[in-house]
Amino acid sequence: MLSNRPRTSRKLSETEQKQLDIQENEDEIFYSSRYYDDLYEYRHVIVPKAIAKWLPQGRLMEDHEWRSYGIRQSAGWVHYMIHNPEPHILLFRREKDYQTKYGNNPPPAAVGGLAG
Repeated sequence: MLSNRPRTSRKLSETEQKQLDIQENEDEIFYSSRYYDDLYEYRHVIVPKAIAKWLPQGRLMEDHEWRSYGIRQSAGWVHYMIHNPEPHILLFRREKDYQTKYGNNPPPAAVGGLAG
């Protein structure tokens, strides 16, 4: 049975607002095609502003962190570089032929990142 009492609206906590922003905007995340050099495959991910405002500034994110912002990629991708003029564009790389070599298992050693 539904109550006739008016609902009281309350301000969302910062954590609740962050989760709501991610949930409402994760379909707007853009994933580039992959591009390659001799060692790595690369891609960039453009995060909408409603999510980007929650990203940590000035540091690289670990796998569990970037996934918590709604970014979905197969195993092995590493957030390897920060492009300061456009912090909403995340740069990822992984070892070339990663899935052929490792499947969904982690490689023996992690690939490091760069900031600049």
